[in-house]
Amino acid sequence: MIGRLNHVAIAVPDLESASETYREILGIKVGEPQDEPNHGVTVVFIELPNTKVELLYPLGENSPIANFLQKNPAGGIHHICYEVDDIMAAKDHLLKSGARILGDDTPQIGAHGKPVLFLHPKDTHGSLIELEQA
Repeated sequence: MIGRLNHVAIAVPDLESASETYREILGIKVGEPQDEPNHGVTVVFIELPNTKVELLYPLGENSPIANFLQKNPAGGIHHICYEVDDIMAAKDHLLKSGARILGDDTPQIGAHGKPVLFLHPKDTHGSLIELEQA
């Protein structure tokens, strides 16, 4: 069911500073910020040869990233994202297996313009996992 690693998402308290660190200090290609109002975040993708890193910054007062940063003021890894061939088949398999999907179990369109689901971290040993249709 699970395909390749799509990205690792890191919540950051200062998006500009974090982008500069990756661009100037680490010498990595850093994309432009893009607002994702449906998810309450501004994202910046960092392109690596084999995957991506996604920097997350709160967008709006109800952002889940704002809550994360309140608990982790320095930021940190927020979630990992794996690709799946068929998001609906993955959803059906997960629900039959007893896993919980955050929200109303309906895939949402993610930052890459593809359907995504998030699995409850209590079902995945403390890690928030995003599934994205490849």
